[in-house]
Parts: sequence; structure tokens; C-alpha cells
Amino acid sequence: MPIYLDAHSLPSVTAKDVAEAHQSDLLHQPEFDCKCLTYWFDPSRNSAFCLIEAPDMDAVTKLHEKSHGLIPNKIIEVSSSAVESFLGRIHDPDDAAVFSNGLKVFSDPSFRVLMITQINDPILLQHQLGVEKTNELISLHNAIVRKNIAVHGGSEAEHSGYGLIASFTSAYQALNCALTMQKDVQAQETDALEFRISISGGEPVESNSKLFGDSIQFASHLCAITDHHHIALSSNVKELLVSYEHYQKNRHNLMNLAPPEEKFLKSLFSILEKQSQLSEFGIKDYCHFFAMSQSQVYRKIIKLTGLSFNTFLMEYRLQQAKERMKKQCYSISQITFDSGFTSPSYFTKCFKRKFGLLPKAYIDLVH
Repeated sequence: MPIYLDAHSLPSVTAKDVAEAHQSDLLHQPEFDCKCLTYWFDPSRNSAFCLIEAPDMDAVTKLHEKSHGLIPNKIIEVSSSAVESFLGRIHDPDDAAVFSNGLKVFSDPSFRVLMITQINDPILLQHQLGVEKTNELISLHNAIVRKNIAVHGGSEAEHSGYGLIASFTSAYQALNCALTMQKDVQAQETDALEFRISISGGEPVESNSKLFGDSIQFASHLCAITDHHHIALSSNVKELLVSYEHYQKNRHNLMNLAPPEEKFLKSLFSILEKQSQLSEFGIKDYCHFFAMSQSQVYRKIIKLTGLSFNTFLMEYRLQQAKERMKKQCYSISQITFDSGFTSPSYFTKCFKRKFGLLPKAYIDLVH
């Protein structure tokens, strides 16, 4: 049966209130063929998240409606392994206080600090360095990253093939891990990896339909605009760190944006994800979305990415084309137009100039 994680906004409630609501869920769960596994509650953020095995999302909603009337703001389907990796458990904590009436009460925040490492595309590395050298570099990267995650109290949460994701309960531990990791990787002279690190923080269920999807997505965007000399931090992580002396001593190694810049960056990628496949999409469309002049948009994009608008758009489309090639063996023509290019010959020229090989050669290496 599927497992779901739902999000509740609960202002002005106590840990005892949430425990009683959960106890009511347990009482009514057989009526809806559900099994309430556990929950997380953070009084400082007025948030609670319930982990429930259920036939579908509708059953989760109806269970809550019947037992206490607290309807979830959002529900997503999750895997138990992912929840355990990110949040550390899929059952109630062992140290929860149990009252004489059997009520189990605990406050356990679900906010996590996520560290993402990214490296160069392994397919391109194989083309440049050969399979043996590429595998050697990636194995070295993985060993360094995993060692530091373990040493600094993190949990490896996901492996994308381009790097690793780790979950921390402490921003300080995440920063120490990233700084040590960066030194260890640089000491191995692995410039070909183009190793980048970013750190972002958030709740498990927000606007994205994936577990910690918003935080992971934004950390990926930060990785896209940083380099291997700096560690990118989201503003909410910076706020957690700014009072630490260790943060102040290492500010030269850190890159972070002001909240308005973060908002612009998120909107920048959000619009690209929806519009970049349209070949006619251009700077005027961005100006319309942002209600800014062309010069304002150009300046903001150059400041954030170091690239002109046209170059940034081109590189985004090329990255999307590569992802399409990995998912399925599409024809070059289909990839061309699905990625927003106007002709296969122009796409091929841009791809070769950027990555050093023809699209067909890349597809052959992938498949």
C-alpha cells in the first residue's frame, strides 16, 4: 500500500494537542484502511507532518476530517526509505514521553538542512578522460563525500549520478562538512569533476510534489550558478549560521544571495522550466513575466549567473536536451524541437561547441 506524507499548518497548538490528534487518527484509522505510522511537529514553525500508509490521498484526507477536522494543506506520496534517509525515522521516536493514559507526546521538527554536491556529467567525462579515469574520479568523489557526511553527523539521502545529497539536522554540521569536503576534493587535483556544493534548508512538504523537493530544487539552482571555489548557501541557512565564528572566518569561501535575489533566481528557473521549449521564447517574454525593462533583466541575470541572457538560455536548453537523451533514445529532430531549438543543424552546432562531441555520439555513449 502507498505511503503518504501530509503537511498541516497548526498555529497556537502544543505538542500535547498534536499527540491527541494523532491518537484520534489511530482510533479511526481502520475505518479508512489506513495505518498512521508517525508524525513530526515543530512548534516554532507551527507545522506538523503525518506519515500514513493509505489506499490513496483521499483516504488520508477523510481520516483526518473524521478524527479531528484538521485537513492537510498538501499530501505527497513518498517511499519509506526516502523518509528514513531524510528525516531519520518512520516510526515514533524511542525517547517520546508516555503519559499515564498512554498518550505519547513529542516535539520533533522536520526542518532539514540539505547539502548537495554536483560534478560534471559522467558521460562527458568518459568522452574526455576515458572510462577508467572517469570511474576513478567518481569513486574518489563519492568516498570523500560519504566519509565527511558520516563524520559530521549527516545522512546520505539520495544519489542522482551527478553527485550526492545529504540531510542534516544542524546547519553548523552541514557547513563544517562542506568546508572539509571541499578541501579534501581540491587536494586530490580533481578539477575535471567541476565539483560544486550548495546548502539549502526547508520542510519535507512544500509546493513541490517530491519529498524536500523545494529545497533540493533550489540547492540545484544554486549549484548551477556557483563554482568549485565557493559553497553556495540559501538565505535561510545563512541566518542559522551567521552568529557562528566558524561561518565568519570562512565567508570568503561562501556564496549567498539576498532574499530578493533568491526570489528572482527561483522565478528565473521556474519560467525556464515552463517556457524554454518554445523556440520563440526570449528576453521580451522574461520582461513581461518580471514586469521589468530589458536592461534590468539583463543586469540581474548577468549578476546572478555571470552569463548574458542568450547564453544562459542556450546553456539551459542544451542541459535539457542532454536530460532528454538520457531518458529515452529520441531522434535528434525531436530533441531539437522539444528543447526549443529551431533546427537540427543549429542544435548540433551548439551542442558540439558546448560539449565537444556531436549529439549522436552522446546518445551512443548513454545507450
